[in-house]
Parts: sequence; structure tokens; C-alpha cells
Amino acid sequence: MSLSSLSAAFRCLSFTPRRAFSTTLPAQTTKQLPEHIPPYPYGPNLWFKQSNTGLYGGAMIQFGNKISKGRNKGKTRRSWKPNVRRKKIYSDALEEHLFIKVTRRALRTIYKAGSLDNYLLDDRPARIKEMGIFGWELRWKIMQTPKIQEQFKEQRKKLGLPEPLSLEEWMKSKEKEIEEQVDRYMDIKELTKPTLNANSVRRED
Repeated sequence: MSLSSLSAAFRCLSFTPRRAFSTTLPAQTTKQLPEHIPPYPYGPNLWFKQSNTGLYGGAMIQFGNKISKGRNKGKTRRSWKPNVRRKKIYSDALEEHLFIKVTRRALRTIYKAGSLDNYLLDDRPARIKEMGIFGWELRWKIMQTPKIQEQFKEQRKKLGLPEPLSLEEWMKSKEKEIEEQVDRYMDIKELTKPTLNANSVRRED
């Protein structure tokens, strides 16, 4: 056996045990809503996925240059991340404290609105857009509580609006509409009824 083959064989040997874990961070997955919750009109944030896990108030990571002055003049790329805190905020509708990742900007807006429920139940497009997919899911949970449902019922009475259909009634009405459409499309008697052409009638005369 030659010296080169021996060196190649020893080179493949390793006396250090292999690591059973990886130091590489897992890729961030995009948050998806459960099927029973209506879809979020603006969709999840694909650029700054961290904002899908809390109330960031539309804050995003920003990139720019750090300009040095003096002897070492130049530009250095850097980033600015939102000021995120983990706060315990009380929800009147859910009647419990929630630990939420929230930015100082969103927290200031919650204090101005009066409570977390008022912040999430605001129906302005700008508010719905800034609450993100996390706030949309929390908003749906708050709207399903008996306390908020009672408020909606009182508002409908003041405005003179009818009571919304229950899920079973809505399903029955949809089934009737589908059956009517199927019967309308399946009725081909009028479409297949023979018609006389004007030219053929003249030739017979």
C-alpha cells in the first residue's frame, strides 16, 4: 500500500464525535389562520414575519446606512428593529389577562382607544391593516364572546336592523338557493323546444 493511499484513508477518519444537533436556525413559517376564522383581507406579512406574532401597529424593520465622521469616514449598512415589549394586557370581553408582544407605538394607540377591545373592534381600514393577522384572530375571538354579542344585539335594535340568521338557518337558505339554481339549469324543455324558421314557412306556402 502506498503512502498516499494511507494518508487518504487516515484523512477520512474522525476522532471527534459528530454533533446530533444543528446550530442553524429553522426557517420562519408564515402564520395561517384556522379554517373557522374569516380570512384576513390584507394577508400575512411576508417581509417581516415576526410581526405576525403580535400587535406591531404596522411597524417594520428598516434598513439604512450608519455614516461615520472623523478619521474613518464611510458608510456601514445597518438595520433598525421595532421597539417590541411583552406586555400583560387585560381584555374585558375575554375577562382575562393576555401576554402579547406589542410595540410602543401600538401600546400608545391601545391606551388612547381606552382598552384592548376598543382597539381591536375598530372597523376603520387603517386600524384593521395595522393590527395584522394576529390582531385579526384576536378580534374574532373577542367578537364571539357573549358580552360583545349582546352589544351587537343592542346596536341592531337601535338601528332597526333584523336579527342575523343562525348557522342552521343560513345553511338551509343556501341549500334552497342551490336547489333552485340546479332546477333552473336542468330544465331544458324551453331550450330544446323545436322552432319553425321563417324561410321554411314561406317555402311551404
